[in-house]
Amino acid sequence: MSEPDNESILLAYLTEVRGNGMAARVTEAYTNSKPLISIGDETMLAAHVGSYVVIRQEEIAVMALVFKIWEQDRYSDRNVRLVDRYISLIPVGEIGADGTFIRGMRHYPTPGAGVYAVGMKEINAIFSRFRAYEFYIGQLSTHKEYQISLDPRAFFGRHFAILGQSGSGKSWTVASLIQSTIKAMPNSHMIMLDLHGEYAWKTPGGLVKSAFPSHQVNYVEATEMEMPYWIMSYAELVDLFVDRDDKNASMQMSYMREVIQVLKRKEGQRIGLPTVSVDTPIYFSLAEMYMHFKSANEERRDFGKVQGALFGVFDEFLIRMQSRFNDVRYDFLLKPKIRNTSESMAGLLRKFVGLGEHKANINIVDLSSVPTDIRPAISAQVGRLVYEFNYWNPQRRDFPITLICEEAHAYIPREKGGQFDGTKRMMERIAKEGRKYGVSIGVVSQRPTELSETMLAQCSSFICLRTSNPDDQAYIKRLMPEAEGDMADVLSSLGRGEALVLGEAAPLPTRVQIYRPNPEPKSNDVDYYESWRGGAHDLDMDEIIHLWRTQTRKSK
Repeated sequence: MSEPDNESILLAYLTEVRGNGMAARVTEAYTNSKPLISIGDETMLAAHVGSYVVIRQEEIAVMALVFKIWEQDRYSDRNVRLVDRYISLIPVGEIGADGTFIRGMRHYPTPGAGVYAVGMKEINAIFSRFRAYEFYIGQLSTHKEYQISLDPRAFFGRHFAILGQSGSGKSWTVASLIQSTIKAMPNSHMIMLDLHGEYAWKTPGGLVKSAFPSHQVNYVEATEMEMPYWIMSYAELVDLFVDRDDKNASMQMSYMREVIQVLKRKEGQRIGLPTVSVDTPIYFSLAEMYMHFKSANEERRDFGKVQGALFGVFDEFLIRMQSRFNDVRYDFLLKPKIRNTSESMAGLLRKFVGLGEHKANINIVDLSSVPTDIRPAISAQVGRLVYEFNYWNPQRRDFPITLICEEAHAYIPREKGGQFDGTKRMMERIAKEGRKYGVSIGVVSQRPTELSETMLAQCSSFICLRTSNPDDQAYIKRLMPEAEGDMADVLSSLGRGEALVLGEAAPLPTRVQIYRPNPEPKSNDVDYYESWRGGAHDLDMDEIIHLWRTQTRKSK
């Protein structure tokens, strides 16, 4: 494909140079109502917002992004009205003498320098190093024929975030990104917390459908998943059973540690472990622990005349433990039917990381059928299991795992304290320490201002979709280098599935049209128009009440 010399397409002359931006006056040839230029086989508007240009002066070649266009009136000697057109530019880097792109500014041109159109030669100088990875995620918005590849080492190795308001195409982007990942890296391993059943789901007939080919995905419905209590750490068991505001909380915690130690020591002897700690992930009976507490709480000596030292101390603990045990929402945790021996742990881990009978690249934990207030507990357990697995895995460098957290603001909030604190601490621990052990995290959220600051601070790459909320826009803007901060203003004008890609995984902030996923995730948006025109005229109240009482959700 032949291409004209882009240096011959002079668009403007610099009129102003600042440390964080530049301005230029557009040449008269491109101040009309249809300022078209042709580069290769593509015809486009000259110097339109979002397009790249190159500023040349002697040995200096600066790449810049057109950020703003405006016009200014002036009058000739004969009082004829004339219009000058100006463009505001954001410098993004320099093109070296050898044609390679260098991010950042070292040499500034002066007013009068020429501003030229950018073609494939300059575009390739920017992205050529990244194209070698063949991790293609979409097309450059300004040059649709140019496919954009990210650096997967930086993207997955240092955590990432996908941010955008509802309806901006987050699910589309997540599904497309995972599909591109598996295509570029066939041995990838990912675990997703799917809050709305968008990426894998069961039909009313029990058939599993997914946004990924069946051989690549392992579907786990949270209500059927067993995440047994005995793999929890002592601190997590305390969070589950002990009310820290209780005046006897410290006594309950101390006694609980002692009881668990005794029960695990007995199990350790059975399976041949020489030493065990209170956090060793081996089986112990919850019923036996309950009876230990009950006996101590009711102990009397001298034929009932003298109360034991712990008499009545555990009243609140026993009530809380019974309450948790009788709550069907905690069955996945407290009433394991399959994972009820220490030997069953290997099967749990194999299935969980995609190495079970059905080997898969991505394990999807469907949380859509789980009540909102129990999701944090499941999320924390999934996160901890992933972290602990690779922490103790000698081959962790050959088996890295990425945990993708959909709607992360719902259970990893910015606020301190509250019911989500345990989940937040676990996820923040992964964000701070996980990459050293081959565990990275990807957070997906429509409200970045409500998401844990620690979590976002640890992310080095961001895919930002359409965002109209001024607070969220300002937050994203703070993530960007000062000179490029004005690019955040385009967030409100992005189309569906179009994103601004920032951070270490991209050579510079880039506007990308994400590939349409194939197959697509299931949209959970309710079509009010169709439903109110021809939807249900009556409902089965008895079924609704039964599902409510049994805490069971059915999806259509």
